[in-house]
Amino acid sequence: MAQAKKTNAVRMLEGMKIPFELLEYAIDEKELSAEDAAAKTGITPERTFKTLCCRGDKSGVMMVCVPAGRELDFKALAAASGNKSAELVHLKEVQGLTGYVRGGCSPLGTKKKYPVIVDASALSFDFITVNAGHRGLLFKLAPSDLVRAAGAKTAPVVR
Repeated sequence: MAQAKKTNAVRMLEGMKIPFELLEYAIDEKELSAEDAAAKTGITPERTFKTLCCRGDKSGVMMVCVPAGRELDFKALAAASGNKSAELVHLKEVQGLTGYVRGGCSPLGTKKKYPVIVDASALSFDFITVNAGHRGLLFKLAPSDLVRAAGAKTAPVVR
């Protein structure tokens, strides 16, 4: 790969000396899903985590990482985050809150530090992939390293 894109998320992991690999893939503006990323990188959907920007009624904005092809369980997310309810942040708000665009949202290096919840299934793998802060760019890293870097909590939050 040519010169690595220096996103805030990349700088953050480098600064923490956390080992990672960057995977680049061609994007299609009409297909920005984690399932598409999994197919293009050859990494199984269970190991390819998408980052969702959510809001709890008490805690406010949080970043949630769930495997491609799985649906977020909002009740489980609310319980895991100490909220009574949780919902997705409207797409038009995401860039202003996080600094990231749809299809390029990372749980790391956001404009403001938000709580991060990673689905507990991540811990069953030696590595997972998650967006590195740019469309078509993924981190490949140990899930425990992602949890440590993000100060994340793990919980079962998918159906």
